[in-house]
Amino acid sequence: MAQVFHRSTNTLSKVSLAVAVIGAGALVAFAYAMDRGSYITDVKVVKEQPVPFSHKHHVTDDGIDCRYCHTSVESAPFAGLPATEICMSCHSQIWSNAGILEPVRASFRTGESLQWTRVNALPDFVYFNHSIHIFKGIGCATCHGRVDQMPLMYKENTLYMNWCINCHRNPEKYVRPRDQVFNMTYEAPGNQEELGRKLVAEYQIQSLTDCYTCHR
Repeated sequence: MAQVFHRSTNTLSKVSLAVAVIGAGALVAFAYAMDRGSYITDVKVVKEQPVPFSHKHHVTDDGIDCRYCHTSVESAPFAGLPATEICMSCHSQIWSNAGILEPVRASFRTGESLQWTRVNALPDFVYFNHSIHIFKGIGCATCHGRVDQMPLMYKENTLYMNWCINCHRNPEKYVRPRDQVFNMTYEAPGNQEELGRKLVAEYQIQSLTDCYTCHR
Protein backbone atom coordinates (compact mmCIF):
# COMPACT_ATOMS: atom_id res chain seq x y z
CA MET A 1 0.00 0.00 0.00
CA ALA A 2 1.32 3.40 -0.93
CA GLN A 3 2.32 5.75 1.86
CA VAL A 4 -0.55 8.20 2.51
CA PHE A 5 1.34 10.89 4.43
CA HIS A 6 4.78 12.22 3.73
CA ARG A 7 7.31 11.22 6.40
CA SER A 8 7.70 14.92 7.32
CA THR A 9 4.13 14.88 8.64
CA ASN A 10 5.30 13.35 11.93
CA THR A 11 7.71 16.21 12.48
CA LEU A 12 5.09 18.75 11.49
CA SER A 13 2.56 17.31 13.94
CA LYS A 14 5.08 17.39 16.78
CA VAL A 15 6.02 20.98 15.99
CA SER A 16 2.33 21.94 15.79
CA LEU A 17 1.63 20.40 19.19
CA ALA A 18 4.64 22.17 20.70
CA VAL A 19 3.53 25.50 19.22
CA ALA A 20 0.00 24.97 20.52
CA VAL A 21 1.22 24.20 24.05
CA ILE A 22 3.64 27.13 24.07
CA GLY A 23 0.97 29.43 22.64
CA ALA A 24 -1.55 28.37 25.29
CA GLY A 25 1.03 28.94 28.02
CA ALA A 26 1.92 32.34 26.60
CA LEU A 27 -1.77 33.28 26.45
CA VAL A 28 -2.27 32.30 30.10
CA ALA A 29 0.86 34.23 31.12
CA PHE A 30 -0.32 37.26 29.16
CA ALA A 31 -3.77 37.12 30.77
CA TYR A 32 -2.19 36.81 34.23
CA ALA A 33 0.15 39.73 33.55
CA MET A 34 -2.75 41.85 32.32
CA ASP A 35 -4.82 40.97 35.38
CA ARG A 36 -1.94 42.06 37.64
CA GLY A 37 -0.91 45.01 35.49
CA SER A 38 -1.71 48.67 36.08
CA TYR A 39 -4.21 48.70 33.19
CA ILE A 40 -6.53 46.53 35.28
CA THR A 41 -5.41 47.20 38.87
CA ASP A 42 -4.71 50.95 38.59
CA VAL A 43 -1.57 50.39 40.70
CA LYS A 44 0.81 53.38 40.35
CA VAL A 45 -1.78 55.20 38.20
CA VAL A 46 -2.42 58.81 39.23
CA LYS A 47 -6.11 59.75 39.12
CA GLU A 48 -7.27 63.18 38.07
CA GLN A 49 -8.57 65.18 41.02
CA PRO A 50 -10.38 68.52 41.34
CA VAL A 51 -7.26 69.81 43.11
CA PRO A 52 -3.78 68.26 42.59
CA PHE A 53 -3.29 67.57 46.29
CA SER A 54 0.24 66.59 47.31
CA HIS A 55 0.50 64.25 50.27
CA LYS A 56 4.27 64.59 50.05
CA HIS A 57 4.07 68.34 50.67
CA HIS A 58 1.46 68.18 53.41
CA VAL A 59 2.83 65.14 55.26
CA THR A 60 6.60 65.39 54.76
CA ASP A 61 7.13 69.13 54.34
CA ASP A 62 4.39 70.39 56.66
CA GLY A 63 4.31 67.47 59.11
CA ILE A 64 0.53 67.06 59.05
CA ASP A 65 -0.68 63.84 60.67
CA CYS A 66 -3.00 61.55 58.66
CA ARG A 67 -5.75 61.95 61.25
CA TYR A 68 -5.95 65.71 60.82
CA CYS A 69 -7.63 65.24 57.45
CA HIS A 70 -8.88 61.64 57.70
CA THR A 71 -10.79 62.30 60.88
CA SER A 72 -12.78 59.06 61.15
CA VAL A 73 -10.03 56.55 60.38
CA GLU A 74 -9.74 55.44 64.01
CA SER A 75 -13.45 55.21 64.74
CA ALA A 76 -15.31 54.30 61.55
CA PRO A 77 -15.15 51.88 58.61
CA PHE A 78 -14.39 54.76 56.24
CA ALA A 79 -11.23 56.82 56.73
CA GLY A 80 -13.09 59.96 55.72
CA LEU A 81 -12.26 62.68 53.24
CA PRO A 82 -11.36 66.11 54.58
CA ALA A 83 -14.18 68.62 54.78
CA THR A 84 -13.52 71.84 52.92
CA GLU A 85 -13.41 73.60 56.29
CA ILE A 86 -10.33 71.55 57.19
CA CYS A 87 -8.55 72.71 54.04
CA MET A 88 -9.59 76.31 54.64
CA SER A 89 -8.35 76.27 58.23
CA CYS A 90 -4.91 76.70 56.65
CA HIS A 91 -5.65 78.05 53.20
CA SER A 92 -7.67 81.00 54.38
CA GLN A 93 -4.30 82.22 55.65
CA ILE A 94 -1.72 80.79 53.23
CA TRP A 95 -1.98 80.48 49.44
CA SER A 96 -5.34 82.17 49.93
CA ASN A 97 -5.38 83.60 46.39
CA ALA A 98 -3.70 80.74 44.53
CA GLY A 99 -5.55 79.86 41.34
CA ILE A 100 -4.93 76.16 41.88
CA LEU A 101 -7.03 76.32 45.07
CA GLU A 102 -10.03 78.07 43.55
CA PRO A 103 -12.10 74.82 43.62
CA VAL A 104 -11.52 74.69 47.38
CA ARG A 105 -12.60 78.29 47.87
CA ALA A 106 -15.63 77.72 45.63
CA SER A 107 -16.60 74.70 47.70
CA PHE A 108 -16.30 76.78 50.86
CA ARG A 109 -18.44 79.58 49.39
CA THR A 110 -21.19 77.36 48.02
CA GLY A 111 -21.19 74.56 50.56
CA GLU A 112 -20.87 71.98 47.78
CA SER A 113 -18.37 69.24 48.54
CA LEU A 114 -15.37 68.71 46.31
CA GLN A 115 -15.83 65.62 44.18
CA TRP A 116 -12.64 63.73 44.95
CA THR A 117 -11.87 60.60 42.92
CA ARG A 118 -11.45 57.51 45.07
CA VAL A 119 -7.99 56.00 44.66
CA ASN A 120 -8.16 53.00 46.97
CA ALA A 121 -11.67 51.80 46.21
CA LEU A 122 -12.96 48.31 46.93
CA PRO A 123 -15.90 46.67 45.14
CA ASP A 124 -19.33 47.09 46.73
CA PHE A 125 -19.42 43.40 47.68
CA VAL A 126 -16.36 43.76 49.95
CA TYR A 127 -16.69 44.95 53.54
CA PHE A 128 -13.66 46.73 54.96
CA ASN A 129 -13.32 48.55 58.26
CA HIS A 130 -10.44 51.00 58.72
CA SER A 131 -10.89 51.37 62.46
CA ILE A 132 -10.37 47.70 63.34
CA HIS A 133 -7.19 47.50 61.25
CA ILE A 134 -5.83 50.62 62.97
CA PHE A 135 -6.76 49.19 66.38
CA LYS A 136 -5.00 45.92 65.57
CA GLY A 137 -1.74 47.67 64.63
CA ILE A 138 -1.76 47.71 60.84
CA GLY A 139 0.09 50.78 59.61
CA CYS A 140 -1.26 53.14 56.97
CA ALA A 141 1.76 52.53 54.75
CA THR A 142 1.22 48.76 54.81
CA CYS A 143 -1.81 49.13 52.54
CA HIS A 144 -1.44 52.61 51.08
CA GLY A 145 2.33 52.69 50.59
CA ARG A 146 4.61 55.61 51.40
CA VAL A 147 1.96 58.28 50.96
CA ASP A 148 4.38 60.80 52.42
CA GLN A 149 6.49 60.41 49.26
CA MET A 150 3.64 60.81 46.76
CA PRO A 151 3.39 64.24 45.10
CA LEU A 152 0.12 62.96 43.61
CA MET A 153 -1.85 60.10 45.12
CA TYR A 154 -1.94 56.66 43.53
CA LYS A 155 -2.79 53.11 44.57
CA GLU A 156 0.23 51.23 45.91
CA ASN A 157 -1.22 47.71 46.08
CA THR A 158 -3.78 45.77 44.05
CA LEU A 159 -6.11 45.26 47.05
CA TYR A 160 -7.02 41.94 45.44
CA MET A 161 -8.44 39.26 47.71
CA ASN A 162 -5.27 37.14 47.63
CA TRP A 163 -3.27 40.21 48.72
CA CYS A 164 -5.58 40.76 51.71
CA ILE A 165 -5.70 37.05 52.58
CA ASN A 166 -1.90 36.89 52.70
CA CYS A 167 -1.93 39.37 55.58
CA HIS A 168 -4.89 37.72 57.28
CA ARG A 169 -3.07 34.39 57.21
CA ASN A 170 0.22 35.83 58.47
CA PRO A 171 -0.59 38.92 60.55
CA GLU A 172 2.65 38.62 62.52
CA LYS A 173 4.58 39.68 59.42
CA TYR A 174 2.76 43.01 59.17
CA VAL A 175 1.53 44.12 62.60
CA ARG A 176 3.36 46.97 64.32
CA PRO A 177 3.02 48.72 67.69
CA ARG A 178 -0.11 50.86 67.81
CA ASP A 179 1.89 54.00 68.48
CA GLN A 180 3.64 53.48 65.12
CA VAL A 181 0.54 52.97 62.96
CA PHE A 182 0.62 56.52 61.57
CA ASN A 183 4.40 56.70 61.34
CA MET A 184 5.18 56.70 57.62
CA THR A 185 8.90 56.19 58.15
CA TYR A 186 8.49 53.12 60.38
CA GLU A 187 10.67 50.18 59.33
CA ALA A 188 10.00 46.63 60.42
CA PRO A 189 12.75 45.43 62.81
CA GLY A 190 14.94 42.44 62.09
CA ASN A 191 12.94 40.38 64.59
CA GLN A 192 9.60 41.34 63.00
CA GLU A 193 8.04 37.88 63.24
CA GLU A 194 9.06 37.52 66.89
CA LEU A 195 7.67 40.97 67.66
CA GLY A 196 4.67 40.22 65.48
CA ARG A 197 3.77 37.05 67.38
CA LYS A 198 3.94 39.01 70.64
CA LEU A 199 1.70 41.77 69.25
CA VAL A 200 -0.73 39.27 67.73
CA ALA A 201 -1.23 37.80 71.20
CA GLU A 202 -1.34 41.20 72.92
CA TYR A 203 -3.80 42.73 70.42
CA GLN A 204 -5.82 39.49 70.20
CA ILE A 205 -5.49 39.35 66.43
CA GLN A 206 -7.27 36.47 64.74
CA SER A 207 -6.36 34.98 61.37
CA LEU A 208 -9.78 35.63 59.86
CA THR A 209 -9.98 33.92 56.48
CA ASP A 210 -13.63 32.92 56.36
CA CYS A 211 -15.57 34.29 53.40
CA TYR A 212 -18.11 36.11 55.57
CA THR A 213 -15.35 38.20 57.20
CA CYS A 214 -15.35 40.46 54.14
CA HIS A 215 -18.36 39.27 52.11
CA ARG A 216 -21.39 40.02 54.24
